[in-house]
Amino acid sequence: MQKTSNSLTEGSILTTLVRFAVPYLLANFVQALYSAVDLMIIGWFSNDAAISGVNTATQLIQTLQSLIIGLAMGGTILIGQYVGARRDKDAEQTISTILTMFIILGALFTVGILIFCDPLLRLMQTPAEAFDSASAYVRVIGCGIIFSFGYNALSAILRGLGDSTRPLLFVAVACVTNMVLDYLMVGPLNMGAGGAALATIISQALSVALAILYLRRIHFPFDFRPSSFRLHRDKAAGLLKLGIPVCMQETLVSLSFLIIIAIINGIGVVASAAVGIAGKFENFAMLPASAFGGAIAAIAAQNMGAGRPDRAVKSLWLSVGLSLVPSIVFFFWAQWMPESILGLFGAGGETAVAGAAYLKSFSFDFILTCFGFTLLGFFNGCGCTVFASTNGIVASVVIRLPLAYILSRLFPSDLTAVGMAVPMATLISVTGALIYMKMGRWKDRSAQTLKAQ
Repeated sequence: MQKTSNSLTEGSILTTLVRFAVPYLLANFVQALYSAVDLMIIGWFSNDAAISGVNTATQLIQTLQSLIIGLAMGGTILIGQYVGARRDKDAEQTISTILTMFIILGALFTVGILIFCDPLLRLMQTPAEAFDSASAYVRVIGCGIIFSFGYNALSAILRGLGDSTRPLLFVAVACVTNMVLDYLMVGPLNMGAGGAALATIISQALSVALAILYLRRIHFPFDFRPSSFRLHRDKAAGLLKLGIPVCMQETLVSLSFLIIIAIINGIGVVASAAVGIAGKFENFAMLPASAFGGAIAAIAAQNMGAGRPDRAVKSLWLSVGLSLVPSIVFFFWAQWMPESILGLFGAGGETAVAGAAYLKSFSFDFILTCFGFTLLGFFNGCGCTVFASTNGIVASVVIRLPLAYILSRLFPSDLTAVGMAVPMATLISVTGALIYMKMGRWKDRSAQTLKAQ
Protein backbone atom coordinates (compact mmCIF):
# COMPACT_ATOMS: atom_id res chain seq x y z
CA MET A 1 0.00 0.00 0.00
CA GLN A 2 2.85 2.38 0.76
CA LYS A 3 3.86 2.52 -2.89
CA THR A 4 0.44 3.61 -4.08
CA SER A 5 -0.66 5.87 -1.21
CA ASN A 6 0.57 9.38 -0.41
CA SER A 7 0.54 10.75 3.12
CA LEU A 8 -1.40 13.99 3.58
CA THR A 9 -0.55 14.13 7.29
CA GLU A 10 3.06 15.32 7.11
CA GLY A 11 5.12 18.23 5.78
CA SER A 12 4.09 21.78 4.90
CA ILE A 13 0.31 22.21 5.00
CA LEU A 14 0.37 24.71 2.12
CA THR A 15 2.53 22.46 -0.05
CA THR A 16 0.43 19.37 0.71
CA LEU A 17 -2.81 21.23 0.01
CA VAL A 18 -1.62 22.77 -3.25
CA ARG A 19 -0.09 19.53 -4.55
CA PHE A 20 -3.31 17.65 -3.84
CA ALA A 21 -5.88 20.35 -4.68
CA VAL A 22 -4.45 21.63 -7.97
CA PRO A 23 -4.70 18.28 -9.82
CA TYR A 24 -8.16 17.87 -8.24
CA LEU A 25 -9.11 21.32 -9.57
CA LEU A 26 -7.76 20.57 -13.03
CA ALA A 27 -9.59 17.21 -13.11
CA ASN A 28 -12.86 18.92 -12.18
CA PHE A 29 -12.19 21.57 -14.80
CA VAL A 30 -11.64 18.93 -17.46
CA GLN A 31 -14.79 17.08 -16.39
CA ALA A 32 -16.79 20.29 -16.64
CA LEU A 33 -15.55 20.63 -20.22
CA TYR A 34 -17.53 17.50 -21.14
CA SER A 35 -20.99 19.00 -20.95
CA ALA A 36 -19.74 22.49 -21.78
CA VAL A 37 -18.20 21.30 -25.05
CA ASP A 38 -21.38 19.37 -25.85
CA LEU A 39 -23.46 22.50 -25.34
CA MET A 40 -20.98 24.80 -27.07
CA ILE A 41 -20.79 22.69 -30.23
CA ILE A 42 -24.55 22.17 -30.23
CA GLY A 43 -24.85 25.97 -30.01
CA TRP A 44 -22.55 26.42 -33.00
CA PHE A 45 -24.35 23.94 -35.24
CA SER A 46 -27.95 23.95 -33.95
CA ASN A 47 -30.63 26.24 -32.48
CA ASP A 48 -32.10 27.27 -29.11
CA ALA A 49 -34.33 24.19 -29.03
CA ALA A 50 -31.32 21.85 -29.27
CA ILE A 51 -29.45 23.87 -26.64
CA SER A 52 -32.44 23.66 -24.31
CA GLY A 53 -32.73 19.90 -24.91
CA VAL A 54 -29.07 19.16 -24.15
CA ASN A 55 -29.13 21.40 -21.07
CA THR A 56 -32.24 19.68 -19.67
CA ALA A 57 -30.80 16.24 -20.43
CA THR A 58 -27.47 17.12 -18.81
CA GLN A 59 -29.21 18.29 -15.64
CA LEU A 60 -31.14 15.00 -15.48
CA ILE A 61 -28.01 12.90 -15.95
CA GLN A 62 -26.10 14.93 -13.35
CA THR A 63 -28.91 14.41 -10.86
CA LEU A 64 -28.80 10.66 -11.39
CA GLN A 65 -25.01 10.60 -11.14
CA SER A 66 -25.13 12.54 -7.88
CA LEU A 67 -26.30 9.30 -6.26
CA ILE A 68 -22.96 7.76 -7.16
CA ILE A 69 -20.91 10.82 -6.26
CA GLY A 70 -22.18 10.51 -2.70
CA LEU A 71 -21.13 6.88 -2.41
CA ALA A 72 -17.79 7.74 -4.02
CA MET A 73 -17.20 10.40 -1.37
CA GLY A 74 -17.95 7.77 1.29
CA GLY A 75 -15.22 5.63 -0.28
CA THR A 76 -12.72 8.50 -0.27
CA ILE A 77 -13.43 9.24 3.39
CA LEU A 78 -13.22 5.62 4.56
CA ILE A 79 -10.06 4.82 2.59
CA GLY A 80 -8.48 8.10 3.71
CA GLN A 81 -9.15 7.37 7.37
CA TYR A 82 -7.77 3.82 7.01
CA VAL A 83 -4.62 5.13 5.30
CA GLY A 84 -4.16 7.77 8.01
CA ALA A 85 -4.53 5.07 10.66
CA ARG A 86 -2.19 2.73 8.68
CA ARG A 87 -4.82 -0.02 8.35
CA ASP A 88 -3.80 -1.20 4.87
CA LYS A 89 -5.82 -4.42 4.74
CA ASP A 90 -9.01 -2.57 5.60
CA ALA A 91 -8.28 -0.05 2.84
CA GLU A 92 -7.73 -2.86 0.30
CA GLN A 93 -11.03 -4.54 1.20
CA THR A 94 -12.80 -1.19 0.86
CA ILE A 95 -11.39 -0.78 -2.64
CA SER A 96 -12.72 -4.19 -3.70
CA THR A 97 -16.13 -3.37 -2.23
CA ILE A 98 -16.37 0.03 -3.97
CA LEU A 99 -15.55 -1.35 -7.43
CA THR A 100 -17.96 -4.28 -7.07
CA MET A 101 -20.76 -2.06 -5.80
CA PHE A 102 -20.34 0.45 -8.63
CA ILE A 103 -20.50 -2.22 -11.34
CA ILE A 104 -23.81 -3.48 -9.95
CA LEU A 105 -25.23 0.04 -9.65
CA GLY A 106 -24.05 0.96 -13.15
CA ALA A 107 -26.02 -1.91 -14.67
CA LEU A 108 -29.14 -1.00 -12.67
CA PHE A 109 -28.92 2.65 -13.69
CA THR A 110 -28.65 1.78 -17.37
CA VAL A 111 -31.90 -0.20 -17.26
CA GLY A 112 -33.65 2.48 -15.21
CA ILE A 113 -32.64 5.33 -17.52
CA LEU A 114 -33.84 3.53 -20.64
CA ILE A 115 -37.22 2.78 -19.05
CA PHE A 116 -37.93 6.12 -17.35
CA CYS A 117 -36.18 8.58 -19.68
CA ASP A 118 -39.22 10.13 -21.38
CA PRO A 119 -41.47 10.26 -18.29
CA LEU A 120 -38.74 12.09 -16.37
CA LEU A 121 -38.23 14.59 -19.19
CA ARG A 122 -41.97 15.27 -19.27
CA LEU A 123 -41.93 15.76 -15.50
CA MET A 124 -39.24 18.40 -16.04
CA GLN A 125 -41.55 20.30 -18.43
CA THR A 126 -39.05 19.95 -21.25
CA PRO A 127 -40.19 22.29 -24.07
CA ALA A 128 -41.89 20.34 -26.88
CA GLU A 129 -39.45 21.61 -29.50
CA ALA A 130 -36.50 20.43 -27.34
CA PHE A 131 -37.92 17.05 -26.28
CA ASP A 132 -36.45 14.87 -29.05
CA SER A 133 -32.95 16.26 -28.51
CA ALA A 134 -33.16 15.76 -24.75
CA SER A 135 -34.48 12.20 -25.10
CA ALA A 136 -31.79 11.19 -27.58
CA TYR A 137 -29.04 12.58 -25.35
CA VAL A 138 -30.29 10.87 -22.17
CA ARG A 139 -30.80 7.46 -23.80
CA VAL A 140 -27.34 7.35 -25.35
CA ILE A 141 -25.66 8.50 -22.13
CA GLY A 142 -27.68 5.88 -20.23
CA CYS A 143 -26.25 3.09 -22.37
CA GLY A 144 -22.72 4.03 -21.32
CA ILE A 145 -23.23 5.42 -17.84
CA ILE A 146 -21.31 2.50 -16.32
CA PHE A 147 -18.11 4.06 -17.70
CA SER A 148 -18.86 7.27 -15.82
CA PHE A 149 -19.39 5.20 -12.69
CA GLY A 150 -16.07 3.46 -13.29
CA TYR A 151 -14.18 6.74 -13.50
CA ASN A 152 -15.84 8.06 -10.33
CA ALA A 153 -15.03 4.85 -8.44
CA LEU A 154 -11.36 4.82 -9.46
CA SER A 155 -10.99 8.55 -8.74
CA ALA A 156 -12.55 8.22 -5.28
CA ILE A 157 -10.21 5.35 -4.43
CA LEU A 158 -7.08 7.14 -5.62
CA ARG A 159 -7.97 10.36 -3.80
CA GLY A 160 -8.54 8.42 -0.59
CA LEU A 161 -5.03 7.04 -1.10
CA GLY A 162 -3.78 10.62 -1.38
CA ASP A 163 -3.34 10.59 -5.17
CA SER A 164 -5.14 13.32 -7.11
CA THR A 165 -2.81 13.31 -10.12
CA ARG A 166 -3.80 10.05 -11.81
CA PRO A 167 -7.53 10.93 -11.91
CA LEU A 168 -6.51 14.09 -13.75
CA LEU A 169 -4.54 12.12 -16.34
CA PHE A 170 -7.38 9.66 -16.91
CA VAL A 171 -10.03 12.33 -17.42
CA ALA A 172 -7.72 14.44 -19.61
CA VAL A 173 -7.56 11.60 -22.13
CA ALA A 174 -11.35 11.41 -22.15
CA CYS A 175 -11.79 15.16 -22.58
CA VAL A 176 -9.47 15.48 -25.57
CA THR A 177 -11.17 12.51 -27.23
CA ASN A 178 -14.59 13.98 -26.46
CA MET A 179 -13.74 17.33 -28.06
CA VAL A 180 -12.60 15.72 -31.31
CA LEU A 181 -15.55 13.32 -31.52
CA ASP A 182 -18.04 16.04 -30.54
CA TYR A 183 -16.98 18.23 -33.41
CA LEU A 184 -17.06 15.36 -35.91
CA MET A 185 -20.40 13.89 -34.82
CA VAL A 186 -22.35 17.11 -34.30
CA GLY A 187 -20.73 19.04 -37.15
CA PRO A 188 -19.81 17.09 -40.32
CA LEU A 189 -21.85 13.98 -39.42
CA ASN A 190 -24.86 16.07 -38.29
CA MET A 191 -25.85 13.61 -35.53
CA GLY A 192 -27.19 16.33 -33.21
CA ALA A 193 -27.66 15.76 -29.47
CA GLY A 194 -27.36 11.98 -29.82
CA GLY A 195 -23.97 12.42 -31.49
CA ALA A 196 -22.75 14.63 -28.65
CA ALA A 197 -23.82 11.98 -26.13
CA LEU A 198 -22.17 9.18 -28.13
CA ALA A 199 -18.91 11.15 -28.20
CA THR A 200 -19.08 11.44 -24.42
CA ILE A 201 -19.56 7.74 -23.64
CA ILE A 202 -16.91 6.62 -26.13
CA SER A 203 -14.46 9.02 -24.49
CA GLN A 204 -15.33 7.81 -20.99
CA ALA A 205 -14.98 4.17 -22.01
CA LEU A 206 -11.51 4.86 -23.41
CA SER A 207 -10.52 6.68 -20.22
CA VAL A 208 -11.61 3.82 -17.94
CA ALA A 209 -9.93 1.19 -20.14
CA LEU A 210 -6.62 3.06 -20.13
CA ALA A 211 -6.89 3.63 -16.37
CA ILE A 212 -7.34 -0.09 -15.67
CA LEU A 213 -4.47 -1.04 -17.99
CA TYR A 214 -2.21 1.49 -16.26
CA LEU A 215 -3.18 0.58 -12.68
CA ARG A 216 -2.58 -3.10 -13.37
CA ARG A 217 1.05 -2.30 -14.26
CA ILE A 218 1.84 -0.52 -10.98
CA HIS A 219 1.51 -1.48 -7.30
CA PHE A 220 -2.20 -0.74 -7.11
CA PRO A 221 -3.92 -2.72 -4.30
CA PHE A 222 -6.41 -4.38 -6.67
CA ASP A 223 -5.66 -6.61 -9.66
CA PHE A 224 -9.02 -6.26 -11.52
CA ARG A 225 -9.38 -10.03 -11.94
CA PRO A 226 -13.00 -11.25 -11.88
CA SER A 227 -12.38 -13.31 -8.74
CA SER A 228 -11.16 -10.20 -6.89
CA PHE A 229 -14.46 -8.35 -7.13
CA ARG A 230 -16.03 -8.96 -3.73
CA LEU A 231 -18.45 -7.20 -1.41
CA HIS A 232 -17.05 -7.20 2.14
CA ARG A 233 -20.07 -6.80 4.38
CA ASP A 234 -18.49 -4.59 7.05
CA LYS A 235 -16.88 -2.32 4.45
CA ALA A 236 -20.11 -2.07 2.48
CA ALA A 237 -21.88 -1.07 5.70
CA GLY A 238 -19.23 1.58 6.37
CA LEU A 239 -19.49 2.94 2.85
CA LEU A 240 -23.26 3.17 3.07
CA LYS A 241 -23.15 4.76 6.51
CA LEU A 242 -20.81 7.50 5.30
CA GLY A 243 -21.99 7.66 1.70
CA ILE A 244 -25.78 7.62 1.98
CA PRO A 245 -26.01 11.00 3.76
CA VAL A 246 -23.68 12.54 1.18
CA CYS A 247 -25.65 10.76 -1.53
CA MET A 248 -28.91 12.21 -0.23
CA GLN A 249 -27.40 15.68 -0.09
CA GLU A 250 -25.91 15.52 -3.59
CA THR A 251 -29.12 14.09 -5.01
CA LEU A 252 -31.47 16.57 -3.37
CA VAL A 253 -29.21 19.52 -4.19
CA SER A 254 -29.09 18.36 -7.82
CA LEU A 255 -32.82 17.70 -7.73
CA SER A 256 -33.44 21.22 -6.48
CA PHE A 257 -31.56 22.61 -9.48
CA LEU A 258 -33.44 20.17 -11.71
CA ILE A 259 -36.73 21.54 -10.41
CA ILE A 260 -35.47 25.09 -10.95
CA ILE A 261 -34.71 24.11 -14.55
CA ALA A 262 -38.28 22.79 -14.81
CA ILE A 263 -39.59 26.11 -13.43
CA ILE A 264 -37.53 28.02 -15.97
CA ASN A 265 -38.56 25.65 -18.78
CA GLY A 266 -42.12 26.67 -18.00
CA ILE A 267 -41.21 30.29 -18.79
CA GLY A 268 -40.13 29.45 -22.34
CA VAL A 269 -37.39 28.12 -24.59
CA VAL A 270 -35.39 31.39 -24.56
CA ALA A 271 -35.21 31.41 -20.77
CA SER A 272 -34.34 27.69 -20.78
CA ALA A 273 -31.51 28.16 -23.27
CA ALA A 274 -30.21 31.26 -21.44
CA VAL A 275 -30.03 29.55 -18.05
CA GLY A 276 -28.55 26.43 -19.66
CA ILE A 277 -25.67 28.43 -21.12
CA ALA A 278 -25.19 30.46 -17.94
CA GLY A 279 -25.12 27.21 -16.00
CA LYS A 280 -22.09 25.96 -17.92
CA PHE A 281 -20.14 29.07 -16.96
CA GLU A 282 -21.31 28.69 -13.36
CA ASN A 283 -19.87 25.16 -13.34
CA PHE A 284 -16.45 26.56 -14.21
CA ALA A 285 -16.72 29.53 -11.85
CA MET A 286 -17.44 27.29 -8.87
CA LEU A 287 -14.73 24.77 -9.71
CA PRO A 288 -12.15 26.28 -7.31
CA ALA A 289 -14.55 26.01 -4.37
CA SER A 290 -15.69 22.55 -5.43
CA ALA A 291 -12.13 21.29 -5.92
CA PHE A 292 -10.87 22.58 -2.59
CA GLY A 293 -14.00 21.18 -0.94
CA GLY A 294 -13.22 17.75 -2.37
CA ALA A 295 -9.53 18.06 -1.54
CA ILE A 296 -10.14 19.05 2.07
CA ALA A 297 -12.41 16.01 2.49
CA ALA A 298 -9.53 13.65 1.66
CA ILE A 299 -6.98 15.68 3.65
CA ALA A 300 -9.26 15.90 6.70
CA ALA A 301 -9.99 12.16 6.48
CA GLN A 302 -6.31 11.18 6.58
CA ASN A 303 -5.43 13.69 9.31
CA MET A 304 -8.38 12.78 11.52
CA GLY A 305 -7.49 9.10 11.04
CA ALA A 306 -3.93 9.94 12.14
CA GLY A 307 -5.21 11.88 15.18
CA ARG A 308 -4.20 15.33 13.86
CA PRO A 309 -7.34 17.54 13.97
CA ASP A 310 -5.24 20.71 14.32
CA ARG A 311 -3.64 20.09 10.91
CA ALA A 312 -7.05 19.37 9.40
CA VAL A 313 -8.45 22.71 10.63
CA LYS A 314 -5.47 24.68 9.32
CA SER A 315 -5.92 22.98 5.94
CA LEU A 316 -9.61 23.98 5.97
CA TRP A 317 -9.06 27.72 6.39
CA LEU A 318 -6.19 27.73 3.93
CA SER A 319 -8.54 26.05 1.43
CA VAL A 320 -11.10 28.81 1.90
CA GLY A 321 -8.51 31.50 1.21
CA LEU A 322 -7.04 29.82 -1.85
CA SER A 323 -10.44 29.14 -3.43
CA LEU A 324 -11.52 32.76 -2.94
CA VAL A 325 -8.83 34.18 -5.24
CA PRO A 326 -10.09 32.77 -8.59
CA SER A 327 -13.73 32.91 -7.47
CA ILE A 328 -13.53 36.68 -7.04
CA VAL A 329 -12.24 36.98 -10.60
CA PHE A 330 -15.20 34.99 -11.95
CA PHE A 331 -17.59 37.08 -9.85
CA PHE A 332 -16.43 40.38 -11.32
CA TRP A 333 -16.40 38.96 -14.85
CA ALA A 334 -20.05 37.98 -14.46
CA GLN A 335 -20.92 41.35 -12.98
CA TRP A 336 -19.15 43.54 -15.54
CA MET A 337 -19.19 41.56 -18.80
CA PRO A 338 -21.91 38.88 -18.66
CA GLU A 339 -22.71 39.23 -22.38
CA SER A 340 -19.17 38.15 -23.28
CA ILE A 341 -19.75 34.91 -21.34
CA LEU A 342 -22.96 34.13 -23.24
CA GLY A 343 -21.18 34.93 -26.51
CA LEU A 344 -18.66 32.15 -25.91
CA PHE A 345 -21.52 29.68 -26.41
CA GLY A 346 -22.88 31.37 -29.54
CA ALA A 347 -25.79 33.03 -27.73
CA GLY A 348 -27.16 36.37 -28.88
CA GLY A 349 -30.32 38.47 -28.92
CA GLU A 350 -32.94 37.67 -26.30
CA THR A 351 -31.03 34.63 -25.06
CA ALA A 352 -27.94 36.72 -24.24
CA VAL A 353 -29.99 39.41 -22.48
CA ALA A 354 -31.86 36.88 -20.33
CA GLY A 355 -28.69 34.94 -19.50
CA ALA A 356 -26.80 38.09 -18.50
CA ALA A 357 -29.55 39.05 -16.05
CA TYR A 358 -29.47 35.57 -14.49
CA LEU A 359 -25.66 35.56 -14.19
CA LYS A 360 -25.48 38.91 -12.40
CA SER A 361 -27.60 37.71 -9.50
CA PHE A 362 -26.42 34.07 -9.40
CA SER A 363 -22.73 35.07 -9.38
CA PHE A 364 -22.84 36.04 -5.69
CA ASP A 365 -22.84 32.30 -5.11
CA PHE A 366 -19.30 32.09 -6.54
CA ILE A 367 -18.03 33.80 -3.37
CA LEU A 368 -20.29 32.07 -0.86
CA THR A 369 -19.50 28.55 -2.08
CA CYS A 370 -15.81 29.07 -1.17
CA PHE A 371 -16.98 28.85 2.43
CA GLY A 372 -19.87 26.45 1.89
CA PHE A 373 -18.11 23.77 -0.16
CA THR A 374 -14.91 23.71 1.91
CA LEU A 375 -16.74 23.60 5.26
CA LEU A 376 -19.00 20.75 4.12
CA GLY A 377 -16.01 18.94 2.59
CA PHE A 378 -14.19 19.25 5.91
CA PHE A 379 -17.15 17.85 7.85
CA ASN A 380 -17.46 14.97 5.37
CA GLY A 381 -13.78 14.14 5.84
CA CYS A 382 -14.29 14.09 9.60
CA GLY A 383 -17.11 11.58 9.14
CA CYS A 384 -19.85 14.13 9.97
CA THR A 385 -21.75 13.29 6.80
CA VAL A 386 -25.16 13.40 8.49
CA PHE A 387 -24.73 17.04 9.50
CA ALA A 388 -23.24 18.00 6.13
CA SER A 389 -26.12 16.38 4.25
CA THR A 390 -28.78 17.86 6.54
CA ASN A 391 -27.28 21.30 6.11
CA GLY A 392 -27.25 21.00 2.32
CA ILE A 393 -30.75 19.52 2.14
CA VAL A 394 -32.30 22.27 4.26
CA ALA A 395 -30.66 24.98 2.15
CA SER A 396 -31.77 23.32 -1.10
CA VAL A 397 -35.28 22.10 -0.32
CA VAL A 398 -36.48 24.48 2.39
CA ILE A 399 -34.89 27.69 1.07
CA ARG A 400 -33.79 27.51 -2.57
CA LEU A 401 -36.80 25.81 -4.16
CA PRO A 402 -39.56 27.89 -2.56
CA LEU A 403 -37.65 31.09 -3.29
CA ALA A 404 -37.06 30.15 -6.93
CA TYR A 405 -40.73 29.27 -7.43
CA ILE A 406 -42.07 32.40 -5.74
CA LEU A 407 -39.65 34.73 -7.53
CA SER A 408 -40.37 33.13 -10.92
CA ARG A 409 -44.08 33.86 -10.36
CA LEU A 410 -43.52 37.41 -9.18
CA PHE A 411 -41.02 38.28 -11.93
CA PRO A 412 -41.68 35.89 -14.86
CA SER A 413 -39.97 38.10 -17.43
CA ASP A 414 -36.80 38.81 -15.42
CA LEU A 415 -34.36 36.02 -14.53
CA THR A 416 -32.44 38.28 -12.12
CA ALA A 417 -34.81 37.42 -9.28
CA VAL A 418 -34.72 33.66 -9.91
CA GLY A 419 -30.92 33.69 -9.93
CA MET A 420 -30.83 35.33 -6.50
CA ALA A 421 -32.54 32.31 -4.88
CA VAL A 422 -29.31 30.27 -5.08
CA PRO A 423 -26.88 32.56 -3.18
CA MET A 424 -29.53 33.29 -0.55
CA ALA A 425 -29.80 29.56 0.18
CA THR A 426 -26.00 29.15 0.27
CA LEU A 427 -25.70 32.01 2.78
CA ILE A 428 -27.98 30.16 5.20
CA SER A 429 -26.01 26.92 4.66
CA VAL A 430 -22.70 28.66 5.44
CA THR A 431 -24.14 30.22 8.59
CA GLY A 432 -25.25 26.80 9.87
CA ALA A 433 -21.86 25.25 9.06
CA LEU A 434 -19.96 27.96 10.96
CA ILE A 435 -22.15 27.42 14.02
CA TYR A 436 -21.50 23.65 13.88
CA MET A 437 -17.77 24.29 13.48
CA LYS A 438 -17.78 26.41 16.62
CA MET A 439 -19.59 23.67 18.59
CA GLY A 440 -16.67 21.26 17.97
CA ARG A 441 -18.67 18.02 17.76
CA TRP A 442 -16.84 17.05 14.58
CA LYS A 443 -13.67 16.25 16.56
CA ASP A 444 -14.83 12.86 17.83
CA ARG A 445 -16.68 11.64 14.75
CA SER A 446 -13.65 10.19 12.91
CA ALA A 447 -12.59 8.07 15.88
CA GLN A 448 -16.13 6.73 16.19
CA THR A 449 -16.14 5.80 12.48
CA LEU A 450 -12.89 3.83 12.67
CA LYS A 451 -13.87 2.16 15.94
CA ALA A 452 -17.10 0.93 14.33
CA GLN A 453 -15.12 -0.78 11.56
